[in-house]
Amino acid sequence: MKNAQTKTTVLVTGGTGFLGIHTVLQLLQQGYEVKTTLRSLSKKDSIIKALEESGITDFSNLSFIEADLTSDDNWDEAVKDCDYVLHVASPFPAQDPKDENELIIPARDGALRVLKASRDAGVKRVVLTSSFAAVGYSKDSKDHIFTEKDWTDVNAELPAYIKSKTVAEKSAWEFIEREGKGLELSVINPVGIFGPAIGGITSASLDIAVSGILNGSIETTPPFTMGVVDVRDVADIHIKATLNPKAAGERFIATAEGVMSFYDVAEMFKKERPEYASHIKNLEPIGKEFYKEMSNEKAINILNWNPRSREEALLASADSLMNI
Repeated sequence: MKNAQTKTTVLVTGGTGFLGIHTVLQLLQQGYEVKTTLRSLSKKDSIIKALEESGITDFSNLSFIEADLTSDDNWDEAVKDCDYVLHVASPFPAQDPKDENELIIPARDGALRVLKASRDAGVKRVVLTSSFAAVGYSKDSKDHIFTEKDWTDVNAELPAYIKSKTVAEKSAWEFIEREGKGLELSVINPVGIFGPAIGGITSASLDIAVSGILNGSIETTPPFTMGVVDVRDVADIHIKATLNPKAAGERFIATAEGVMSFYDVAEMFKKERPEYASHIKNLEPIGKEFYKEMSNEKAINILNWNPRSREEALLASADSLMNI
């Protein structure tokens, strides 16, 4: 980091999101000058409330820009004077749209819009939030440990969200190769992001999986497992990838050790938080053939990243949701 007279300036897209707000928080705690985009400046108060709840009292290093990923408006202003850009904003629907392009086009075009503006403004590096969705849906997962070398096949029959993340990330790498003109790109591929909600800002992962299990609306275990990562660790890996010279041109899977089914999560809540368990249904376990494994070794070795356990992330989710 530069000295206090010449602060490093970082843009975080989508500051009202679950990951966005935690990323803004950590950057402010570490002394950065932070800009963040919102689709509407009317949402600014929700960011300030969450940051105040997390102990931030001085907002002189934080500024807000109204910008939407579906429009060119204000992106030049958003990236102006920024050293780095963390593009974490992305649509995550509660359910798949009827037309997959409703997700694919904004995800792809939004990423390209941010990259073009960053390149033209002389930004050093963009760190893009992709997803394990762009990694782990290409081959039979039985006995395969997924790494950053794996790519989801966009030509396969896939839910729109999975396809949108894959198309957006591939488009970003192609842009850097053909038109980047020296702009560096690093990509983070998180699994399911959990952890504490601050300022009441939650996510689809929390609302669907954690709330659904705790309130009993989830009555069966889907035939898949999920990787789990704490939102605080995902914010941290973005910052580490921003600063580490070795992260340029690399993608990193962000996951805690191991995977879990909804059954596993429900049983853990019953054991560790019995006071929350009165509505949890008795879910059925699933067979081991549904367990999809992935490796976080690259992030640990290159970025010295040290994620919390999946249990800690999920329990932090439950605790914060029960106290909202």
